[in-house]
Amino acid sequence: MNNFVTDAINLKAYNLSEADKIIVMYSKEKGLIRGVAKGVKKPKSKLGARMDLLVANKLMLYKGKSLDRICQAEALNTFHKTRQNMDKIFYSMYVTEVVNNFGVEDDPCSKEVYEILYKALDKISNASDTVEILLSVIKFQMKMMQISGFGIELECCLCCGERIKDENMYFSPQMGGIICSQCNETFKLRTVLHHKLRDFLNACLQYDFDYVSDYDQKANEKVCSVCFELLKEYINIHSSKKFNSTDILQEIR
Repeated sequence: MNNFVTDAINLKAYNLSEADKIIVMYSKEKGLIRGVAKGVKKPKSKLGARMDLLVANKLMLYKGKSLDRICQAEALNTFHKTRQNMDKIFYSMYVTEVVNNFGVEDDPCSKEVYEILYKALDKISNASDTVEILLSVIKFQMKMMQISGFGIELECCLCCGERIKDENMYFSPQMGGIICSQCNETFKLRTVLHHKLRDFLNACLQYDFDYVSDYDQKANEKVCSVCFELLKEYINIHSSKKFNSTDILQEIR
C-alpha cells in the first residue's frame, strides 16, 4: 500500500505549475512532509482552501519517489479567528516557521511537536488580547526548544554550576542559559534576567497550554514582550535557517 493517512498542519506553500502547489506540512506521525496538491489553484479544486497556510487537516497521501501526492484532505481546524487579526496572523506564522526550521522528516518526536504546534495555534486563534497571544507563543517557544534538544538552562549557572535562587542573573543566548553575577564579572553579559522572570519561563515550560498558572494571571504585556524577545533571539541564534516572520513582526510592532 502506497497510501498513508496522517494529521498535518500546513506551514508553507510553493508554486509548482500553473495549477499545482507543493505544500510543506508538519505531520503527527512523520514530522516534516512535502506533498503536491494537484490542481489546487483551479476554482473547482477539491482541495481548495484546505491547502491554505495555518490549516490543520486529516490527509490521505500517495507515497511518491521524491514527493508525496495529496489525494484527500479533511479540515480539522482552520483557526478561523486568526485570520481576523494581524497580530494573530504574524505570531502564528512565527510558530510555524520555528517548526519548519527545527522540524525534521521522520521526526521521532513528531507527535509531541505536532501537539504543541496545534495547541499554540488554537490558543493564539482564540486569544482575547495580546497577553494571551504572547503567553501561548512563549509556552510554545520553551517547549519546542526543549523537545528539539535546545532546552535552556534556567536553574544553575552555566559557568560555576551553582544553583541561582532569589537573585538576579544574566542570560546568554549564545550559551543557552543563565550566568550568576559573580561569574559574569568575567563574561560581561548585559542581559539581566530577574529571578521572577526566570520562574515565569520555567512555569511556561512546565505547564500545559490549557493550565492557567499564577504566573499567567500576573503576566502583563511588558513582561511577555521581554520574554518573547529573549527567546526569539535564542531561537534565531540556534536555527540553521533564517527567519522571515520575525522581520515582519519587527516592522509592525
